[in-house]
Amino acid sequence: MHFLSVNDLSRDQINKIFDLADEINAGRSVTSLKSGSTLALLFEKPSTRTRVSFEVAMSRLGGKSIYIDTKTTQMSRGEPISDTARMMSLYVDFVAARMYHHEDLLEFANNSTVPVINALTDLEHPTQALADLYTISNAKRRLKGVRIAFTGDIAQNTCNSLMLAATKLGVEMALVGPKNFPPNPQYLTRAREYGVVDIFDAMEDGLANADIVYTDTFVSMGNENDAEQRRKMFSKYQVNAKALQYAEKDASVMHPLPAFRGQEITADVLEGSRSIVWDQARNKLLLEQAILMYLSEKSA
Repeated sequence: MHFLSVNDLSRDQINKIFDLADEINAGRSVTSLKSGSTLALLFEKPSTRTRVSFEVAMSRLGGKSIYIDTKTTQMSRGEPISDTARMMSLYVDFVAARMYHHEDLLEFANNSTVPVINALTDLEHPTQALADLYTISNAKRRLKGVRIAFTGDIAQNTCNSLMLAATKLGVEMALVGPKNFPPNPQYLTRAREYGVVDIFDAMEDGLANADIVYTDTFVSMGNENDAEQRRKMFSKYQVNAKALQYAEKDASVMHPLPAFRGQEITADVLEGSRSIVWDQARNKLLLEQAILMYLSEKSA
């Protein structure tokens, strides 16, 4: 079983992973994998939190991890992704792949005989979405009926995965961004099959009734050539003290990091009393442990 997209999991399966995370967090679970388990971290894109959290997760579960920068592999010289996947399956028990193109991840998974985890592509960031929803569940003591307002670049990978996971679990989404930069239609359509996703171009409308105000970088990896244009286009969607006045009085602020203070979010909000950003970061480790345990059980 692979975990390439939020679409790979049902509501019950997501809740099972959350239950595993609770057990691991409370020290009630047998938190170990089979002896000698190894995770390959095959990364095309830079990473801090995802790389470190997966490495620590494997260590805490009694396994090992190997970090592999694709620029140092034969892939950089033209070896087919399919051959790399078949070979790597002979050596390791899991692969977490961070790739520029989602299609390349799918090709890798189609040729792998061990579980493959999406550690971020241009279309999705499913491990982040699960960590986010788990964080919200702990902060708000519920998920059903919670409303998330995602501001800025509403067509990017984190937003895609978050709206799928949120609506599956009964959470409403408000996407707040420019009219001329709409969300990915494929992900929007699927998310609306699960639940409520509203779209706004004005912050005061989009943040109304929001329990969570969520933002991410305005310049995702791979969009650096358009950085200045993007910052200008999304500038009025910055999460700052004024923007928070439109949301619920007890609304929490979330950001998957890295954060660029003064661009998509101001420093006072990021470090303020309503921020649960560092809880998000901490929960990435917990959820990745749970995902690895879940995939290990399913693949046994």
